[in-house]
Amino acid sequence: MRLPLLLAALCAVAACGEPAQVSKGGPTEEMGVGFGAPGGYRLAPVADTGSSLTRDFMDLTFAMESGRSLQTFSRFEGPVTVAMTGSVPATASRDLAALLGRLRSEAGIDIAQTSGPAAITVEFTGRSELRRLAPTAACFVVPNVGSLAEFRRKRGTDAVDWAQVTRRERAAIFIPADTSAQEIRDCLHEELAQALGPLNDLYRLTDSVFNDDNFHSVLTGYDMAILRLTYSPQIASGMSLAEVAARLGTAPVARSGTSPDWIREIETALGRTGSPAARKAAGIRALALAEAAGWQDNRLAFSHFALGRLMAASDPARAQDAFRRAAEIYSRLPGADLHLAHVDMQVAVLALAGGLPEEAARLADRAIPVVRRHDNSALLASLMLVKAEALEALGNPAAAAALRMDSAPYARYGFGSEGMVQSRLRNVAAMAGRAERG
Repeated sequence: MRLPLLLAALCAVAACGEPAQVSKGGPTEEMGVGFGAPGGYRLAPVADTGSSLTRDFMDLTFAMESGRSLQTFSRFEGPVTVAMTGSVPATASRDLAALLGRLRSEAGIDIAQTSGPAAITVEFTGRSELRRLAPTAACFVVPNVGSLAEFRRKRGTDAVDWAQVTRRERAAIFIPADTSAQEIRDCLHEELAQALGPLNDLYRLTDSVFNDDNFHSVLTGYDMAILRLTYSPQIASGMSLAEVAARLGTAPVARSGTSPDWIREIETALGRTGSPAARKAAGIRALALAEAAGWQDNRLAFSHFALGRLMAASDPARAQDAFRRAAEIYSRLPGADLHLAHVDMQVAVLALAGGLPEEAARLADRAIPVVRRHDNSALLASLMLVKAEALEALGNPAAAAALRMDSAPYARYGFGSEGMVQSRLRNVAAMAGRAERG
């Protein structure tokens, strides 16, 4: 197995966000995620997650990603307007229009785009500018401001503290303009959902973007149900946790049930800092904590998955076992078909690098239909490129070339520039032991 090439390819073919407070994290080196496809949305019904929707709503609504509790329920009251400013990318208008249409039809929110002053402003600017303000975040949302300039003036004050908000009047979302169309849509979905509703993420959830595992980046049917509950006429801004619980007929308890120690180890394992050895050690500790807690949900599966990603280059046998264990758990969880497709992608990479093109092609074929349903361009393009290399190795270069050509629109949407697309092509070719493309 070509381990150095495998490690480089794994890092280049897939990237994901590291957790951040009320933000979408920047890319890490060890995870695969999906974003949007150019073909539009294919909606799925809400999966039965095995837990109460109202319980999840309370846990999502009365805490933040940092673990800080919130004492008061807040939302926008009345119609919500959204405007885009700055260096608006060409794909953003279409993607925002599609998202607002879903929010109206699925979540029942009275929301529309406007060209003037708006309740929610989406400002596009350079990535380097945003990194100076939030180094680990790909994009983020801030209350009570309408521009980046206003945020700079109010930064560090109670005005931009979500915990001080009792009724949402204004918010601004900041997204890099110089990134892929996929990441832009990912940011629109996650940050607009948090501007409108819950500020927390829960690792135990499977079929949701409100989860720092970042498998989902397009709002799911479950997420729309949470947002519909957020704008239920039964509740209103200014209510306490107990008042909201009474109105919804649930227990006045809001807690994720996830150990801060486990979250810290997972963040270390999948972060961009720290040596490979330190990150692997953190991954091992995270798995041990998940097993000791007796979890049998997404958190245990994700612990195995993360460890598999960390061990893929140095210990492929252990990585295979970790992916197998993750798949066993995901297969029992409602709404985890995309998670299983991610596992198939990782195992297909190992098979391709290990000289097993038939297995790589089989796994890609199994995952591709799932990924298409989830409109996940980056992951779809990656799977198509892996299968193309498998076809090349099996002696069918014509079919491989045709599949690479078919993957091109997804790759451009998911990876961004032509240079990034060519880089992915070279890395996948390197996994299969072929010469780099020029």
